[in-house]
Amino acid sequence: MLTLTENATEVVTALVADRIDTADAGLRISGPTDGSFAVAAVPVGEPGDQVVESGGAKVYIEGATSELLDDKVLDAQVTPEGGVQFALGQQPG
Repeated sequence: MLTLTENATEVVTALVADRIDTADAGLRISGPTDGSFAVAAVPVGEPGDQVVESGGAKVYIEGATSELLDDKVLDAQVTPEGGVQFALGQQPG
């Protein structure tokens, strides 16, 4: 199952809270399309999404996408311009 770094947990929590004010709000990952995944703040996941929760952050992963991310770790950072960059890495063996 996808895991989140401490940075990703903080960034996801802040990003979602800034955009959507519902208890089930989270970040949704789908794809890949054209070699990259789509990431969006959503009020609730879609039917069939896998849910990953970490320290109050909620990430919804599209059903088929969850298999691709099963052994990955999600990291995130805020850029100097205020944008957010996400990165996927391999979970430690």
